[in-house]
Amino acid sequence: MLDRTIERLREEYFDFLPEIRRVALKMETEIRYLTLRTSLSLADYERLLVKSRVKDCESAIKSLRRHQEGGTFDPERPDDYSILNLPDLAGVRVLVFPRGKLDEVDNALRTSFPDWISDPVLSSGNTVLARTYSGYCRDLSGKVRAEYQVVPMLIGLFWEVEHSAMYKPPPPLKGKADSEPMQMLRKDVEDVLLRFETEFESFIRDGA
Repeated sequence: MLDRTIERLREEYFDFLPEIRRVALKMETEIRYLTLRTSLSLADYERLLVKSRVKDCESAIKSLRRHQEGGTFDPERPDDYSILNLPDLAGVRVLVFPRGKLDEVDNALRTSFPDWISDPVLSSGNTVLARTYSGYCRDLSGKVRAEYQVVPMLIGLFWEVEHSAMYKPPPPLKGKADSEPMQMLRKDVEDVLLRFETEFESFIRDGA
């Protein structure tokens, strides 16, 4: 029965994959347009990068399973689960440096996505690491939810490495990536990157 649940979710995923891809493309195109003014006005040391992605099938199923009680599917209710319950089947990440540009980019995007739900990613010290929003591109799809994030670039690039090594570790690293020492080191890296950005912005202001 459990195998049937997973098989049905895989079928559902591939039924909606063309729609998920269209949503991701629309999101990326619209966000590039909305941030064009900022991109064209960047100083030599400033950066803005827009990256889209489509959540792959196995990641979608694992993410849905993690959201269930006990981290597992109920074999007695295989039809109760749907990948369409995920808020981030399509996603766009906007990487910004330095952090002072976050407000400008965030405000530009909120004008086009005013009703999207805010769910910021917080550090252990309740510092906002990423401004995250999810919702529907209703002119294109009323079923596939998408997500966009506005993230300090140094944090975002670290996450890309960390995601592959710890969130989706290869078999030899499974179990070790979630260990307390590794989680503490992850926090240390995020703290150092945030401090670097704070000092860098102070340096720019003092030199202005």
